[in-house]
Amino acid sequence: MTREGTQAVKNPDSGDSAWGEFGFPESEVAREALRYTQDIETPAMFHHSMRTYLYGRCVGEQRGVIPGRDYDDELLFLGCVLHDVGLTEEGNGEQRFEVDGADLAAEFLTRQGLPSERVEVVWDAIALHTSEGIASRKRPEIALVSAGARMDIAGHAGLLPPGYADRVHASLPRLHTAAVLHDVIVAQALAEPRKAPLFSLPGELLKLRTGAPRPTWEQITQSPGWNDYAGYEG
Repeated sequence: MTREGTQAVKNPDSGDSAWGEFGFPESEVAREALRYTQDIETPAMFHHSMRTYLYGRCVGEQRGVIPGRDYDDELLFLGCVLHDVGLTEEGNGEQRFEVDGADLAAEFLTRQGLPSERVEVVWDAIALHTSEGIASRKRPEIALVSAGARMDIAGHAGLLPPGYADRVHASLPRLHTAAVLHDVIVAQALAEPRKAPLFSLPGELLKLRTGAPRPTWEQITQSPGWNDYAGYEG
């Protein structure tokens, strides 16, 4: 089903100005991934996915990490454009949304004929995109998905080249992105608590939303009956 209201970058085959202005990858699998994501995501989520690529690529360039020389631009794009498919109806399973999304993206890319070693890179990029201290240590195609998503949600225009964010937002309006993502993550977790493991991003958002008490470290580690705290004086 196509979500109504999507603005900009509607079809890479239509000569859309935003597509040409920003230089998105033009391989067939990239185009198919864009169509697939646009069909299953809300406009706010789709725009966030596209901006994640633009900001991730920009952050990389500021660090001296150049597409085609230091990383595979197609893989970065695939990781970015598909990184939140776990927040869609099609991707909503019983795992945290990052892993559900990675699984759905892998299934889609495998159907498209992408080699397994390339699918694995995209899987890692999506599954790790909210794990900043881990993703940042991985190869650029993984690290920049996380950096781009973080820039779009919690970054600052002053960290980008002058006027760049304005140009991006003109083509891909924000549409209350942060609020929309928050509400979808929490709604999924409320419906299926297994999607919000302790100390994960979904788990922390759910805790803030509900105020429900969470077990302490001592309670968690004592539940198996190992008695690690018995007689411990610290």
